[in-house]
Amino acid sequence: MENIDAGVSEVLTQKKKEVKEGKIEEEEYHMMKNEMVFYLKEYPCCQISGVAEWGENSQGDIVKELDTYLRHIRKGRRCESAWACLIGVVEFNEFSEEIWETLCMRIENLENIEEDMCYEKRVEE
Repeated sequence: MENIDAGVSEVLTQKKKEVKEGKIEEEEYHMMKNEMVFYLKEYPCCQISGVAEWGENSQGDIVKELDTYLRHIRKGRRCESAWACLIGVVEFNEFSEEIWETLCMRIENLENIEEDMCYEKRVEE
């Protein structure tokens, strides 16, 4: 049985060597970025921003790994979950706390969130 990992590694090493020697050109890619907004239809003022970044070649193939994350509501820092976006936001009352929790639960339950974050501008729930 052939070791697939070793085979892929050897191919990549050979390609890098050929690029370095000038035998083939390194494939160019462009960094892509999409920012979007998640919110509830009935409460559009409660929003959480999402960001997707990836590298794409001229054929539209992803050649640099997709990176998706959410932004903190107040500080704009990177958050890995919708719930982390709420940390430190203390101005909630019972009514708004329920709205934010609903939004976070719906974001966490989205099935194709990475694809949405790449190609959509907003997701209304």
